[in-house]
Amino acid sequence: MTIPRLARYVDLHILQDIPASCLNRGEYNEPKSLMIGNTQRGAISSQCAKRADRHELETLLGEPAARTRMLPPRLAAALREADWPEDLARFAAAQIPRSATTEGLATDPDADDRTLAMLYVPAATILDDLAALCARHRAALEKGMAKEATSTAKTPAAYLPPDDVVRLLCQRTTSISLFGRFLAGLADAHVDGAVQMAWAFTTHASDLQPDFFTAVEDWAQPGDSSSAHLDTGYLNAGVFYRYASVNLTELTRNLDADASQAAALLGAFTDVFISTLPQAKKNSTAPHTLPDTVHYAVRDRRPVSLASAFHQPVKADRHGGYLAPSRHALSQHAGIITQMFGTRHRIAHGHVTQAPGPEPLEHLGERHTSYDDLIDALTTAAGAPATTPRSYMAA
Repeated sequence: MTIPRLARYVDLHILQDIPASCLNRGEYNEPKSLMIGNTQRGAISSQCAKRADRHELETLLGEPAARTRMLPPRLAAALREADWPEDLARFAAAQIPRSATTEGLATDPDADDRTLAMLYVPAATILDDLAALCARHRAALEKGMAKEATSTAKTPAAYLPPDDVVRLLCQRTTSISLFGRFLAGLADAHVDGAVQMAWAFTTHASDLQPDFFTAVEDWAQPGDSSSAHLDTGYLNAGVFYRYASVNLTELTRNLDADASQAAALLGAFTDVFISTLPQAKKNSTAPHTLPDTVHYAVRDRRPVSLASAFHQPVKADRHGGYLAPSRHALSQHAGIITQMFGTRHRIAHGHVTQAPGPEPLEHLGERHTSYDDLIDALTTAAGAPATTPRSYMAA
């Protein structure tokens, strides 16, 4: 496969009504919010949403990965389970970050040699692979530990083959190929992410709603108050605009130019992005709605967000709801973008909506009947030939 010169992007836009909940808390244990258009909006950070999507995708694919600082202590525990002595197991595990770069990855010796930077590694295989590497070089590790006990060198030596350590730390899962990876000091581990995800926010003003609650003592003694605990939590609710863009060209490159695998992963991510929300406080709010409207656009050259459709907060319609005016604002803004930007770089677009009857969303492309139909359509369109770029050179 020849990777196109112009990048191919798949933009995903979602309107979703989310009832009273606290999906993403800030430092004061309140739902996160943003000021947009001089109006407070409920918000979900991209980091929070991406983590939920990553875990759901890894579960769907059966290919877990781990973002962690705990690799050395987890490896030491695995070696102890294999009957390595405590001191040798810990010394061997500390050799992984020490051998990864010329200067070694920084660790915290007072916290079981946890790495200061988070690693992103295949969770199902990495501990077994590293333990096997340590086993093959156990004699060198034993000699190294004895030498270190009497050494006065400020910079400890490495007793595992750096090339083998780096090779194992640079292993990928499909989710790493999709979301990317960066590790300062280990350039070979770097993977450019193919997913860009925005903060979700309500299309309208959304104030925090206090929730005064009481935990009742079931075994209250005579004369005791039945309230064992009183507190006030905060919730928010509203129609959220969610946006992500997948750089299919970058994803295909990350998958060694396997276009079929890239298309399948694009479909899986779209499925997850549609159906997954962060799960904070789910037991007390159960905010398990599905999107009202999903819109996609396949584009060459650059992605296009429609967030500006809601710079001015939408007003509730005459029935009191925000869904219909949010759909209208999204469609109208998409039409303005098309008028300004043209269609030369738009390969296809379409949508699914819960809007009843023939309500027109004419600027959102073909109306599909289901999420599955939409996913099939966008993955097919994403593999279409590139548009012809406009020439700015004189004839």
